[in-house]
Amino acid sequence: MNLDIIIFFTYLLGMLGIGLYFTRSASASADHYLLGNRKIGAPVTAISMQSTSMSGFMFMGGPAQAFQEGWHALWYAIGDAGGSIVNLSVLGKRMRRLSQLLGALSPIEYLEKRFESFGIRVYGAIIAIIFLFAYAFAQFIAAGKALSAMSGFPYEWALILGVGVIVIYTVAGGYLAVAVSGFIQGIIMLIGVTAIGIMVLPKVGGLSGLNEQLAAIDPTYLSIWGKDLIYYGQWGVIIGAVLIYAIGYMGLPHVTVRHMSMQNANTTKNAIIWSAAFNQLFTFTPYILGLSAIVIMPVVSDPEMVIPELVYIFFPGILAAILLSAIMAAIMSTCDSLLMQAGTTLSRDVYHRFINKKASHKQLLLVSRLCILFGGIIGIIVATYEPPTVFALVVFAFGVLGNTFLVPFVASVYSRKANKIGILCAMISGSIINIVWELFALQNASGLHPFLAGLIASLIAMFVGNQFGTPPSDPILEAYDLAKQSKEIPKNLEKGIFEDLAPEARNISKFIQNQDNTNSVERKKDKDIETEPEIGLRLEG
Repeated sequence: MNLDIIIFFTYLLGMLGIGLYFTRSASASADHYLLGNRKIGAPVTAISMQSTSMSGFMFMGGPAQAFQEGWHALWYAIGDAGGSIVNLSVLGKRMRRLSQLLGALSPIEYLEKRFESFGIRVYGAIIAIIFLFAYAFAQFIAAGKALSAMSGFPYEWALILGVGVIVIYTVAGGYLAVAVSGFIQGIIMLIGVTAIGIMVLPKVGGLSGLNEQLAAIDPTYLSIWGKDLIYYGQWGVIIGAVLIYAIGYMGLPHVTVRHMSMQNANTTKNAIIWSAAFNQLFTFTPYILGLSAIVIMPVVSDPEMVIPELVYIFFPGILAAILLSAIMAAIMSTCDSLLMQAGTTLSRDVYHRFINKKASHKQLLLVSRLCILFGGIIGIIVATYEPPTVFALVVFAFGVLGNTFLVPFVASVYSRKANKIGILCAMISGSIINIVWELFALQNASGLHPFLAGLIASLIAMFVGNQFGTPPSDPILEAYDLAKQSKEIPKNLEKGIFEDLAPEARNISKFIQNQDNTNSVERKKDKDIETEPEIGLRLEG
């Protein structure tokens, strides 16, 4: 066996070891397995969030799009560069607090408890299960292609090997294994793509030389409208391309769960710094490498393999194995999170909610692990038929998930008036419009990107639906008010996970009342202090 293959398989075994290492702690409780006991610090939160978000798309789908469409593809990169900053800044602190106050262990459960709606959990679970697995299947295809290129194994065997490792360490180690491996894989991704960029860009004369050569091949490669001006004048397509990653992450359950698992609300500040630095260093390079491939190797049988091809051209065997591990890292870091969240949805939001409400922690762990295992097996079977390209499948699944959950998640922490009817309307309208836009190829006819069309529909539906629903209950509004305040929440309210809202709601009510009483006393003292000088003056007079 070649040395580069040995190095790559050593990397796979390392990822497997992480899962096995966290097996014991993951089995302690459902909270440990599903959220890492809410003890994830800022670096791991930020880097694992980014590696999870970016996936094999950044090494395969994104470069392929740049190779085919030119600089137009960079609109996605522009949105991606700021996506984590927006996500953490808008949702991070408030969602971390509110999810624990409500005793929610999954993003879907969080929405049901926040808006007190059985229907929200049912519809949310259906969409999440279908499109999380669709998203995961895209990663399976990417894993099979990448590993086949690296090892020389047939696609089917490479698929079984790559996905098998991912499934095993996710089943064994739970969320902690997913988060820690995501952090390590994010660092590998950053080092790998930087090394490839340093070697490739000088060969095309830097960015200016690259643009000159692209213009000589076809000037429309440099256009913001895409090669052959295929999107000419369609600002709705460009705005949608930027927004899908700039704000779309706030609608992905496997990404927003990072907010819920943070060590505390203040972890958000440092996580923003970590993720912002990672994004600026990483996001644009894969697309630029896709553009460079147009010059270096204008004929490629599979555009999604341009980065692996570049690696083999510019790097010797051992270095190629190390750098190609970065591609697998990107794929694995997303794949494990998708499987983890799909398993959580099936166990927590379906089995525990509708089938066995009295299920023990041990039963929930078993069901979650079985769901991940069977999901992986089904995914391997589906991926052997290589359905649509990685880019098309990722953007489709990403868009539907984003249009289903983005507005509800944001409204959950910023709107007191949002109610269950408005939120359910937003979820249904956003997802259906996105699906219809994709299936009937309405982007070209309308000039609107499917994500932008779904987002507009979701917002309008929420505002209309809110007119017919009843306001959330007082305990929920008290929890909402408590989560949004800037001061620290007392430890007796944040110390544990609550299976039922009622006792927690009473604690929140008592805290609010005590806080109101304290504020009243302080206001009275301030008033007395203000009047004391006047009394002194009257006595002197």
